[in-house]
Amino acid sequence: MTPTVLLIVGVAALGLAIVLAVVGITARTADGGVTRALAAIDTHYTRQAVAGPEPERDPLASLPGWLRGIAVRLSPAGIGATLQRRLDLAGNPSGWTPDRILAAKGLGLFILGGLGGLYGLRTVGLLIVGAAVAGSAGFFLPDILLYNAGIKRQEKIQKALPDALDMLTVCVEAGLGFDAALAQVARNTKGPLAAELSRVLQEIQIGKSRSQALRALTGRTTVPELRAFVSALVQAGELGITIADVLREQAKEMRLRRRQRAEEKAQKVPVKILFPLVFCLFPSMFIVIIGPGVISIIHVFFGK
Repeated sequence: MTPTVLLIVGVAALGLAIVLAVVGITARTADGGVTRALAAIDTHYTRQAVAGPEPERDPLASLPGWLRGIAVRLSPAGIGATLQRRLDLAGNPSGWTPDRILAAKGLGLFILGGLGGLYGLRTVGLLIVGAAVAGSAGFFLPDILLYNAGIKRQEKIQKALPDALDMLTVCVEAGLGFDAALAQVARNTKGPLAAELSRVLQEIQIGKSRSQALRALTGRTTVPELRAFVSALVQAGELGITIADVLREQAKEMRLRRRQRAEEKAQKVPVKILFPLVFCLFPSMFIVIIGPGVISIIHVFFGK
């Protein structure tokens, strides 16, 4: 065997070894790369809102750690998971984490508790009551604000869902695939629903299956209509039903539910308006209408 042949065989063997090594490393790290990418997306959405700007400065970063420790001791077990769930429902406001909320709860407890104590300095009993009431209000104020933000966001999603579903149905019936139609809806609409759909698309592109991404969407919302829509889509994918037919039926049902919600709110108006009428309008009407008659009766019977 000549030296040239030996050189060619050696180079070929070296190239084959390099190819096998690269294939082995890629096979070992493929699943880990997808897992890390999904974890990065979850961390991104946990630390900031989908369209929110990066915070320039964290005003609560310099708070002492014992504030959070006191809030943890005064809270029930599993408070971190509970706060994270509420943050997901509120859209993960920019820069807010469970640790920051716990620190804010501890800070509110001491600040408002001190102000309440100063208000009741005249007597010991009033001092204790004022500090306890104001401290409790400061401790639970971040929870109330976070809960209120979550409710408002879910209401926005519920209001935007019928129109978004109509657009999704039109795009699918026009010939687009489901993922492309979802991208069109996320691109041409605004609000929290568009942000959630964008996150679903990112999770699908990074390696999650469509059903997993949609089920994760229902875990971040509490809208019953959205849960029913996702369940119908997942079942259609598992049973092989045409997505266009499912979307058409779901869009019709969403419009019906929206009309029913409007009728329900209209039926509640007479009950809600009853209390302002009884306590505000009727007394004034009685004074205006019956007042002159009462004055005349007094003049006739008492001569005044």
